[in-house]
Parts: sequence; C-alpha cells; structure tokens
Amino acid sequence: ARTADDLADEGHDPAHHRLDALGEYRADLQNCLSLSGTTSIRWPTVFGALQRAVQQHHLPAQPLFDLLDAFEQDVVYTSVGQGYRNRAELMDYCRRSANPVGRLMLHLYGVTDEASLVQSDAICTALQLINFWQDRAEDLQRGRDYLPQGHSLDQELRFARELMMQGAPLAHRVNGRAGWELRAVVQGGLRILDKLDT
Repeated sequence: ARTADDLADEGHDPAHHRLDALGEYRADLQNCLSLSGTTSIRWPTVFGALQRAVQQHHLPAQPLFDLLDAFEQDVVYTSVGQGYRNRAELMDYCRRSANPVGRLMLHLYGVTDEASLVQSDAICTALQLINFWQDRAEDLQRGRDYLPQGHSLDQELRFARELMMQGAPLAHRVNGRAGWELRAVVQGGLRILDKLDT
C-alpha cells in the first residue's frame, strides 16, 4: 500500500506516467495472487513478501485491489482538479482507500464477523477523514480538495467523531495487544479531532 501510494503521490511525474506505473503494479499484484506466478521484477521485495503472506494467512484479494483503485482515483482527481460533490462520493473513496487496511488487519487476527468489519470500516473511515482535515492545507496545494461541496469543516469533524464512536467497541472484540493498540488508535483519533475542533 505504501509503495503504491508513493507511485500516485511522490515526485513530479505527469498523471499518465503515474497511472502507467500503477497499472504495472496492478499487473504484478494479479500475478502475485495467482500464487503460481513469478515475483515482480520491479518490486520484488514487495510482492515476494506479499505472496508469502497471502499463502500463510489466506488474505482476501479484493481489499488489495480496492486500495489500488483509490490510488488511481487520487491521480485522476488531482489531474483534473476535481473535488467531491457530496459525502457519499467521499465515503466511497474511503471505502477503497482506508477500510481495506482495517479489514486485512482483522483477517490476520481471525476476526471476520460482519459486525466487527462494519466497526472496523467506521474507524478506518474516521481516521482517513481526520487525516484529510489535519492535512487540508497541504492537500489543497496538491490540487486535492476532500471537503464535500456544500459542507463545512465543522460538519465533517462532527461526522468523523460519530464514525469513530460507532467503531470504538471493536477494541473490546480484538484480543491481546492488538485490542490495546486499537484502543490507543481510537483515543488518538478523538484527541486530534479535539485539537482540530478548537
């Protein structure tokens, strides 16, 4: 995810070069997930490790492709200066850019029930939104505006807090250290919201 995000964001390549690179990355991901394919020539350390993890933990493929979809959308939206017309569009982006990470993490811990996945999605979307609102000035300089048209930042801060609170009970459903770390993540997100709201 980090490597693909860098392909979408870092450097000064034009949009079509970034999309070409992400297309190569997608092809290597598909090859990796075939489990019989050879490892990537350009990103061998990424896809070699991922292939082993997929085999060992039976990771689902869709969250990985969802992440790539979101990174490609970032490139396209930036190149045309397009913003988000409404919250539904922004939530669809978060569904692909943030929620897959939580779902993959839960899968590693054997947590796959629907209630836990929904709570994980709420936390991950809240964290993505919090990241947008604390980095808003930097994103605007990059040509990205994640604030839905017709919405105020105050509205979106409240919405992010509501999502975080909806997801917070998940920390009690994940065992061991991961549960404690999740509690810290939730509390950290709420603290950042407090600072943004002052």
